Parts: sequence; C-alpha cells; structure tokens
Amino acid sequence: MDTNIKLVFSTVFTSFFTFQLLFYFISSWFSAKVSPGFNSLSFEKKIEWHSRIGSTCHSLVVGLFGLYILFFDEVAKADPLWGDSSLVKVNISIASGYLISDLLILILYWKVIGDKYFIIHHCAALYAYYFVLRHGVLSYVGNFRLLAELSSPFVNQRWFFEALKYPKFSKANVINGILMTVVFFIVRIVPIPPFYSYIYSVLGTEAYIRLGFLIQCSWISTCIVLDVMNVMWMIKITKGCLKVISLIRQEKAKSSLQNGKLD
Repeated sequence: MDTNIKLVFSTVFTSFFTFQLLFYFISSWFSAKVSPGFNSLSFEKKIEWHSRIGSTCHSLVVGLFGLYILFFDEVAKADPLWGDSSLVKVNISIASGYLISDLLILILYWKVIGDKYFIIHHCAALYAYYFVLRHGVLSYVGNFRLLAELSSPFVNQRWFFEALKYPKFSKANVINGILMTVVFFIVRIVPIPPFYSYIYSVLGTEAYIRLGFLIQCSWISTCIVLDVMNVMWMIKITKGCLKVISLIRQEKAKSSLQNGKLD
C-alpha cells in the first residue's frame, strides 16, 4: 500500500476513534469538571452537548491547522489545483474522520439531534474530500474550505449558554453572539466572491482540463451546495443577532423611562 494512502487511512481511523471516545467518555468527565450545570441537563441535552463538544474540538484543530497550512505550506500554495500537500491530506483526513463519526452519531441519535441539513453538509464535504485524498488534487482549495470551521466554536458556545439557561442579555451571551455573527460572516460568506472568481479564472486552463469532468463537476457542485447552506445559516444568524440587539434597545429604553419617572 502506498505511503500516502496508509497515512490517510491511519489518520481517518485515528480521528474517527478519537471523536467517538470524546463523545462517549471524555466529554462527560470534562464537562462535569468545568460546568456544574452539566449534570442537571436532561439525557437529550447531554447528547447534543457531547456532539457539540466534538464539533468545537474538531473546528479548533482543523481550523487552526488550516490557517498554518494557508500561510506556510508552499506545496499547496504553489499550485492550488495540483499541489499534492501531505499536510493538507492530514488535515482533511482529520476532518473526514470527524465527519464519519458525527454522521454515525446523528444516525444513532436521530430522534434527539437528527438534522437533514447536517447530513447533506457532511456527505457533500466527504464527497469533495475524497478527491483530495484519493487523487491528490485541489489540496489548497480543500484546505481553504476547512477554514469555515473557525466559526463553529461560537455557534456551539451559543447553544451551551442556552442549555445552561444563561440570560439572553448577559454580557457573555451578547459578546459571543456578536462574535459568532462576525466570524461566521468573515470565514463563510466573505470568501464566496473571491473563491468563485478564482474558479472562473482557471476555467479552460490546461491544469483545470486535466482534472477531468467528474472532478470539475464535483468540485464546483459540492461548493455550491455548501455555500447555499452557509448563506441560509448566515441569514438565520443575522436575524437572531438583530432580534437580540433590538430587544436590548427596548430594555434600555424601558429602563431609561422608568428611571425618568423615578426622578
């Protein structure tokens, strides 16, 4: 077996096993230590809690590793279409192991955390990652897409605050909500125009033609699916953020009015 294939399989398996271990064992122990409110959660809430702990850990690992690759991996930068980077393969293998683990958990606990959009997202991502891992193409592009995961810790933290019944207008909740909206916009929405501009710039080039019709269609179609979902989520997040800001303003107005009456 080729060394690169061995590296991919071993990394995917290790990643899958690690996230399964995290979900079933480590998360409970860790969460009980750092959050006194964890033990009082219902079974259903704990399942989603463990799932989001795994999501946060995965996002931090592949997101930060992806940033390092983006700036320092010369192999990927030198040829975005055909640069076969070992570092990118490791990062995408970690992500693939997590996605397979999370798909299994979603199916096993479908009544609790099942979500058709996550199934579509995970399957589309795995399908795209297959071409990077199997054919060694689009390494730079694959790693670039992984940077979108940097928004997930803020999304998950919002859910943790809600599960622990933090007041919506608490300082921690408001700050996290604003950061979530800003970071989500920066890493998932801002890159859309330059990304598709790059696709347009390489259409018809020799390097693009060498990819073959299947990889060309798969690359573009999976990115479109993922970006449509990103836009949908961005709209939902923005509406929620604007609603909270509006409610905060109303509360401040009421408070000022009451203070004025007291004066």
